[in-house]
Amino acid sequence: MITEFTYTLRDLQEKDFPGTSLAVLGQPIAHSISPVMQNAAIKALQEKNSRFKDWAYYRFEIAPEELPDALPLFHRKNFLGLNLTVPHKVIALDCIQGISADGERMGAVNTLVWDELGYDGFNTDGYGLERGLEEDLGFSLEGASVLLIGAGGAARAAAVQCLLCGCERLYLGNRSIERLAEVLSVLEDLPGGLAKKVESFALAEPPTDLPETGVLINATALGLKPNDPSPFETAVLPPSWKVYDMIYNPPATTLLRQASGENRSVANGLSMLVHQGARSLELWSHEAVGTRPMMSAALHALRQPPRLL
Repeated sequence: MITEFTYTLRDLQEKDFPGTSLAVLGQPIAHSISPVMQNAAIKALQEKNSRFKDWAYYRFEIAPEELPDALPLFHRKNFLGLNLTVPHKVIALDCIQGISADGERMGAVNTLVWDELGYDGFNTDGYGLERGLEEDLGFSLEGASVLLIGAGGAARAAAVQCLLCGCERLYLGNRSIERLAEVLSVLEDLPGGLAKKVESFALAEPPTDLPETGVLINATALGLKPNDPSPFETAVLPPSWKVYDMIYNPPATTLLRQASGENRSVANGLSMLVHQGARSLELWSHEAVGTRPMMSAALHALRQPPRLL
């Protein structure tokens, strides 16, 4: 089977995917470079161990209403593992048979692992974000101030990761107050009163008492389309604040261009994608996975210059 192709639920119903199959599911999904990135990492594993010789990673366009039927079919077709992206990270919770502690805390899963009774859900997004902030912005979440916008699965994982890593203050904003309340309810279940560090706000009324340093993290989908407006006016941030956009394609969203114009340190979500992807592949393969082949393949797919790792 061709790993560069975007498949559908009908393809899954009608075609066989031989060997050990993996896939990413989402809508939209055509922009995803996960197959290129993961297959590069699989190739590196194949060079060291012959048991990976028949492994391959695919891409599937699956609508949210299709997911309850799609996951059992993926399971019957023996897909060893699945990655989930927008909009499946939260709705998948009702479609899987088990969930890890990290997935339960975050109220979202992005990695599914085959088990005899169904799929078990895990979340590697928080880990990927933490590593991405450190790698690209030299930013540590411990003792930091974070302004996070969004209320989907990625935002839930990010919020939990920030609090568990010891951030000093988490400002959480979203356009929909109802969806924001759903995220806050997830955070209320964290141990040690961590939810007390959270201050929520409507995007139309951003906080005005921000400390001198911190990071703005975009966990919304606003920016996936080239003409999307910025989800946040960075001019209200203190001058030393940094900006991280989880979106990696396009590599320079309106938000990042806006922040760069204000001479801020900025980064997109490519490093987060690589690190969360490596952790997912480790869950499926039970092997250590290096990020260098994944990053090189991702940069090539995005036609960006190489990074020093």
